[in-house]
Amino acid sequence: MPATELNVQIQEKSAQHLNWLTEKALPIWASVGRFEQTGGFAEAIALDTQKATNADCRARVQPRQIYSFLEGGKLGWSGDWQTISRAGYEWYLKTYFKPDGTVISAATQAGASADEGFDLYNQAFALFAFAHIAKTLDDLKDDALARAHSLMDHLQETLAHSEIGFREDNPDRLPLRSNPQMHLFEAMLALENVEPDARWTDLADMIAELALTRFIDPVSGGLREFFDHDWSPMPGDQGRIMEPGHQFEWAWLLTLWGTSRKEPIALHAARRVYQIGRTHGIDRERQVAIMSLHDDFSVHDPMARLWGQTEWIKAACVLACLSFGVEQTGYQEDIISACDALEEYYADVPAGLWRDKIEEDGTFKDEPAPASSFYHIVCAISQLKDYADTL
Repeated sequence: MPATELNVQIQEKSAQHLNWLTEKALPIWASVGRFEQTGGFAEAIALDTQKATNADCRARVQPRQIYSFLEGGKLGWSGDWQTISRAGYEWYLKTYFKPDGTVISAATQAGASADEGFDLYNQAFALFAFAHIAKTLDDLKDDALARAHSLMDHLQETLAHSEIGFREDNPDRLPLRSNPQMHLFEAMLALENVEPDARWTDLADMIAELALTRFIDPVSGGLREFFDHDWSPMPGDQGRIMEPGHQFEWAWLLTLWGTSRKEPIALHAARRVYQIGRTHGIDRERQVAIMSLHDDFSVHDPMARLWGQTEWIKAACVLACLSFGVEQTGYQEDIISACDALEEYYADVPAGLWRDKIEEDGTFKDEPAPASSFYHIVCAISQLKDYADTL
């Protein structure tokens, strides 16, 4: 396909997805998807009734929804994104934080603790929310950054790994996972963009090194999910798992980091993990990114979740920016394919909602639309718009 035609198609895809976001998705999640009395965000919206479910609200959902509305405002949504974000942030701080500054795992809709358990993943998203609050809401900037420093103080004091990165818990819990480290990486990059503090830069650099030297297999180039105490792959099948969506997500983050640091090794690794996700992680029949592979790139779990398609979009966009000629054309064609894949999840459901899981036989799992997907969608649409605006 000629480059000019590809550019036009990407711009059209960007406009379509942005329109869906601002005209359909943000309005329904701002009304049905949040609790007016508390400001908190619902866990999911039922597709049949288009009402919030009664499920407890996981801690990861609250900061992700705060980000989604802050970013929605940046992308031009005319709704009251500031009030929604502020109310959600106030509820999040009041409901999900323990006296030591760490985040619990879930709360009831009324605000009582539903799961006091510690998960490094949830701490990463707290830091992510602090970064975006500080970036967008000037009057809350100093407080949000102070909270970010306080939480990181706690993580470094209690969870610093003896070699590199962070442990899962104290006392130790296995397996060590690359996923929470990835979201800490994302949060550190967001924080260094809003506060030029060497702390965030040094932490981002550490996690990049962790990915490049431990997570990525030096022979295959694929990035693993689960690790033993010393960051060697977990024994057995668990240590063999590689997720295509995370190949894409790491490709996106390593490209952002490698570009900012002018680090060619990271950019090479990003291209390599991307190609593994693209070559082995896209189901030929369904044309969607599947859940997981073994380390020989055979299929481990053929289910295809929505979020993997959004990470495919993000990675293809940032790598297209760095490429030329035939290589760039390949990434641009992938942007179109990934957008097509994402659109499958929006089809035949109420406007602004989505399905989350495509089974191996091509049918969708019948379940409510999870709020946790929205952050992935919004970030992909934002990255897509950034790229489309350069064409």
